[in-house]
Amino acid sequence: MQISAANTYSLPSLLNARSAENSRTAGRQGGKSGELTPDEQAQVDKLKARDRQVRAHEQAHLAAAGGMAVSGASFTYQRGPDGVSYAIGGEVSISTSEGRTPEETLRRAEQVRAAALAPADPSGQDRAVAAAAGQMAQQARAEMAQQSMAESNGTDNADKRQQQKIAAFYGNAPASPSSRISAYA
Repeated sequence: MQISAANTYSLPSLLNARSAENSRTAGRQGGKSGELTPDEQAQVDKLKARDRQVRAHEQAHLAAAGGMAVSGASFTYQRGPDGVSYAIGGEVSISTSEGRTPEETLRRAEQVRAAALAPADPSGQDRAVAAAAGQMAQQARAEMAQQSMAESNGTDNADKRQQQKIAAFYGNAPASPSSRISAYA
């Protein structure tokens, strides 16, 4: 199963950030002729700030995701009045597949949760991914508890069988209903 965590970042996006910077420069040179109006410049400044915020947010996700990130970030862009595209949103797929054991599943769920909540300002989608990872962790803990109980019961039964063998060897085994002999017959 995969959940796409909104606002996540990847190393290829660092390259995109550099190429976006280059395209901003090219946009100024080959884009709209003339100077920007004060309103347009204010819009460009807002877009630049949003672009930095989105990329930092995504970097936080990636740093915490480790190997759980399935893909690099994909961004949503908006073209500014200067002809340059700025990132205004992004996402990356994070694997939420179960591990081979409940212990591995628990570790994976905790890492997904940490990745989803890594940014200082997790989005609603980030919180939803974290909640799904929390449920996955809870199920893994329940499976671990079940396995522990089954192992405990199995050990208890093995201990009882061993005690019965020892008692039978020494002649003081408890009588089972099928092995009773009536002395009054």
